[in-house]
Amino acid sequence: MAQQANQPLPGGFQLEDYTIDRQLSLGGFSIVYLAENADGQQVAIKEYLPNSLALRGTGDIKPVIKPEHQAAFRYGMKCFFEEGRALAKLSHPNVIRVLNFFRANETVYMVMEYEHGRTLQEFIQKHQGHISERFIRGVFTRMLNGLREVHSHKLLHLDLKPSNIYLRSDNAPVLIDFGAARQTLSSDEQILKPMYTPGFASPEHYGSRSDLGPWSDIYSVGASMYSCLAGGAPLAADERLKKDALVPAMIRWEGLYSDRLLEIIDWCLNLNHLYRPQSVFTLQKALVETVTPPCPRNNTHWFGRFVNKFRKARK
Repeated sequence: MAQQANQPLPGGFQLEDYTIDRQLSLGGFSIVYLAENADGQQVAIKEYLPNSLALRGTGDIKPVIKPEHQAAFRYGMKCFFEEGRALAKLSHPNVIRVLNFFRANETVYMVMEYEHGRTLQEFIQKHQGHISERFIRGVFTRMLNGLREVHSHKLLHLDLKPSNIYLRSDNAPVLIDFGAARQTLSSDEQILKPMYTPGFASPEHYGSRSDLGPWSDIYSVGASMYSCLAGGAPLAADERLKKDALVPAMIRWEGLYSDRLLEIIDWCLNLNHLYRPQSVFTLQKALVETVTPPCPRNNTHWFGRFVNKFRKARK
């Protein structure tokens, strides 16, 4: 089915105990609205509406789903509902808080706290090439507190990227948009295509889901840190698997950032998941280290051999 644009619910529409104000964002899987609850407090409401399976035209409230897409739509709706149930159990300052979830209009809605601020992606676009190491270490160390909480509940984010890291006005990071997490919430046969963002998705996203794990989110963390330095997404993992032309952070920003930070980014971006940090705690511990170890660029260290080989190939 061809991709199509779904129409949002209109401003002023009453949805259970909430009043829709306006659309905040539109993705291939859902629509997010700004709304108010019965007490006048602002909330964000995410509506399950995959544009590859359902179509809602202007003036309509319920989506139109063709018979051949009913099974996939219902499966996705079930997973979306289970995602809401799982995330509602999380209570952490660095993870978006799910307040409620319910069925209406033949689909499912998730109500979340509305945060004031901007995404890390917007911050990167504003400060391209001029983001300090202190800022990067501070934001990602705190963001990893939230990711640790997610992983401790046997969940994966699987769509971690700068646009899904929200910065409050004090730059405190909040993980948002767990749409891809639905892939880990059911052992049923996969009907929906996996969701991922090229450049930030790990190599495992393109292969068997049995290889997905905490290390997959960690690859995305490394790609997000790389993006802070580059001002854009790194080369997509599937392209890197064919021919790895990604310039290591240790080479591209040598002398501009500490060797330790650059080494950590390259560690996270290893194509082999076995050679990445295997847990968020391991990565977090490396990020907060104050002692910078000797630069591993000699021929007796695996990373030194890799860097030297890369430099020779570029000559």
